[in-house]
Amino acid sequence: MAITERQNLILDKIIEEYITSTQPVSSQGLEKKYNFGISPATIRIEMQKLTDAGFVFQLHTSAGRVPTDKGYRFYVDNLLREGFLEKKYDLETEALIEKEVGDTMKFLRALTKSLAVASSNLALSYLYDEKVLWKEGWEDLLQEPEFRERKLISNFAEVIKRFEEEIEDLKINSGLKVYIGKENPFHKAKEFSIIISRCHLPKEEEGILAILGPKRMTYERNICSLNSLIRFLERL
Repeated sequence: MAITERQNLILDKIIEEYITSTQPVSSQGLEKKYNFGISPATIRIEMQKLTDAGFVFQLHTSAGRVPTDKGYRFYVDNLLREGFLEKKYDLETEALIEKEVGDTMKFLRALTKSLAVASSNLALSYLYDEKVLWKEGWEDLLQEPEFRERKLISNFAEVIKRFEEEIEDLKINSGLKVYIGKENPFHKAKEFSIIISRCHLPKEEEGILAILGPKRMTYERNICSLNSLIRFLERL
């Protein structure tokens, strides 16, 4: 379903506010923070249209809005179309990674650690040739509000297990892919998102880089960080 430019802007702000605050976003909150050039009543009407179209939902009648998988997908597709993949990653971080290029395992660890720090989510790297998988970023990830629920921790652990077992079956041929919620190919992954890409490592080795975290992740930052590292590896 097509939405208007104004609805698109309001949806973007709902998602960005929710990512930052973890709280349902109200029309009053949007009105106070942003100048949409329309009345509060019109903001409420537009939010209701977005709700009816399935881009956001309300936990109950008087609550603010929370993005749905459909809303996140619309937002991410816009990011991928709008040139965010051209943004540059931290050059200092690249220099630290490049220092380890002579040792495959140290290089893989530095690469994964860098991606974990940039995303504040769980970063994974995998080498096809050596069947090595490296994970970094548990500490920051487990500070996210979603993981106050033990069930979500258990579900996330299951997703990681499935990821490790099925990584070579994911058919990541080229380009960056984003799986949101129910789009994920793994069981118990509906509360999480995965950003993943194939990569070419030094010594002509093939691998995968990925970011895993809650659906309420900072997609713009994470997509840019992963894509910048992929381009950095292509230059080595």
